[in-house]
Amino acid sequence: MTSSRTQQGTEAHQPPETEPRTDAEREALRLLDAAVEALGGQRRDGQRRMVVEVARALETGTHLLVQAGTGTGKSLAYLVPALRHAVDAEKPVVVATATLALQAQIMHRDAPALLEALQGELPRPLDVALIKGRANYLCKHKIEGGFPDEDGQTLFGMADDGEAITGMAAASTDPTTPLGREVRRLREWAEETETGDRDDLDPGVSDRAWRQVSVSAVDCIGPQRCPMAEECFSERARSQAADADVVVTNHAMLAISAFEGLAVLPEFDAVIVDEAHELQDRVTGAVTGQLSGTIVQAAVSSVRRHTAAAVEDLSQAGAALDAAFAATPTGLLPQGPNELQQNALRAVSHAARQALSDSKPTGGASSGSGESPGGADSGRQMARARLLTVLEVADRILAAVPDTEHPEVVWASRPGHFEPGVGWVPGDETAPPVLYVAPLSVAGKLREGLFGQATGVLTSATLAVGSSFDPVAGSLGLMGQGAPRWTGIDVGSPFDYPRQGVLYVARHLPRPGRTASPESWDELESLLRASRGGALCLFSSKRAAEDAAESMRARLGPSPQILCQGDATLSALVRQFAAEPDTSLFGTLSLWQGVDVPGEACRLVVIDRIPFPRPDDPLATARSRDIARHGGNGFMAVSATHAAIRLAQGVGRLIRTQEDRGVVAVLDPRLATERYGGYLRSTLPDFWGTTDPQVVKGVLERLRGPAAP
Repeated sequence: MTSSRTQQGTEAHQPPETEPRTDAEREALRLLDAAVEALGGQRRDGQRRMVVEVARALETGTHLLVQAGTGTGKSLAYLVPALRHAVDAEKPVVVATATLALQAQIMHRDAPALLEALQGELPRPLDVALIKGRANYLCKHKIEGGFPDEDGQTLFGMADDGEAITGMAAASTDPTTPLGREVRRLREWAEETETGDRDDLDPGVSDRAWRQVSVSAVDCIGPQRCPMAEECFSERARSQAADADVVVTNHAMLAISAFEGLAVLPEFDAVIVDEAHELQDRVTGAVTGQLSGTIVQAAVSSVRRHTAAAVEDLSQAGAALDAAFAATPTGLLPQGPNELQQNALRAVSHAARQALSDSKPTGGASSGSGESPGGADSGRQMARARLLTVLEVADRILAAVPDTEHPEVVWASRPGHFEPGVGWVPGDETAPPVLYVAPLSVAGKLREGLFGQATGVLTSATLAVGSSFDPVAGSLGLMGQGAPRWTGIDVGSPFDYPRQGVLYVARHLPRPGRTASPESWDELESLLRASRGGALCLFSSKRAAEDAAESMRARLGPSPQILCQGDATLSALVRQFAAEPDTSLFGTLSLWQGVDVPGEACRLVVIDRIPFPRPDDPLATARSRDIARHGGNGFMAVSATHAAIRLAQGVGRLIRTQEDRGVVAVLDPRLATERYGGYLRSTLPDFWGTTDPQVVKGVLERLRGPAAP
């Protein structure tokens, strides 16, 4: 069946409204008007058009891709028709986001405000529920001692300095270590929280502390065996979601549902995917497996601790795995493992399968160690979960050949790390690598497991490249033979971009190299002096951000202040940046999207280079080669499309309201000089453009006004 692609974006900033055709569409529009009036909002033609299109998609079952620029009021535009649809639907509407920040915004601000605004307008009360992975919730069974700790320090044992952090100690003494204090606070919070959701804990705690009171999905022994199932926060959330009208979740949960067929979500026949430009990467990340000798030995230790199974063969297979891959360079394994490596993987697989068989509980008893059945079950479950992961990933790597229906990619990595005061330390190339395996494409699985089962509405401020939705539609399984029908629309933005913003491309600079050129730092200094701060500077790597911050601090002195990602928590840095109009913030990928700082505090956005994937990115490399083998342009289909979406996200940090004014400065001349530059610029707002450094400095000086005497 051929795809239906209606790309109706117009040159007007607010495209003409789509006339409602059915009672459902008219009712959705009426509810929007009622909500906007109750909330004291303003009419937005793009928002009204999106409401009609989403209502139409949900009613007809035709997939919809909708690009909604900043300022559209996107979340309201899909929540209103979702609620209207849920009134009569037998199954809930699922809303999936990429980031926790947007999840929190929907659950704590948008949905409650909308439901309150629509009181009396809906025929019955509606419920909105949230589902996350199990590791996001407190585990009461673990808090009560039902789960052993896998880090060698139990929750009810000793902290790093030997301080007891058991429940008894927490009740009778004051912990002196940060870990002990965090665990005590978590135990106290467990007695008062109604959700057990980590995001409801303020202030938060370290990942290490949280691991001591939570379990992953694979470690959970399940509600059938858990003695505290009735009090389980995760099970409560799932129970509430089963009865809810709208269920909010994340892309990873969608991936598990689509790829693994697990019932992690209630049955649904309509899904709205926000931040949909992230869906391919988030789904890929959720189903990527990893394996190394260290991971095998961790499984061995867990089995020895919690079962009587013999694992000497698995231990030896793990050591042989490291030896077989020790000389493998970091990067893609385009032909997969060689014969020696395949033999090592088969040995790991065989030994893990045998250990799984030998570690099954016998005779209906969990163990003979005197533990409670729940505690023994928990330890055994954790051990077997690790064995199962080792087995599955080893088998996936062995099966990773190019010419299968759903081919997978294998690569070796030696992860680096950050050291305080040193910066990024690369991985040791002489060390055994970690092996990764991931799908070459998630398109087929998403088509089968998601879009073949439910009506999908995908939305983002950056979903189309130029006027075409084909690149993102293809990556998600909505193109090609047998693809379902879909419609793509761009509802525009209420902003007057040519009057509000300037796009400056530093055409005179040299092409970016591995490190920043002296000329690019001179240019950055000149821009910061002209704007006197108020700059969000986005870099391709953390090292680049740190080096630039150090250089600019030395050149400009203490004022205006320059913050750099890593100086404090990201949320604290963004708050300070927003509160101090002359402060600048330097950072990397996590600042390219989701940062919302309206007003003069962000009057300059600097991008150091076009955000192409790294040349050694194994997945991007494999996907490019695969497209080229099939006669396509791998660079344009993968690298340029990735860069176009990321660039649009970064540029989108500048104009957040109709009153904002500012400059985007791209310090990469390729945006102006290379043939693909026009392709990349087609995704960006229609700013007034210049390559003249004197012109842009004049604009920045006028934006900030005269200097204080």
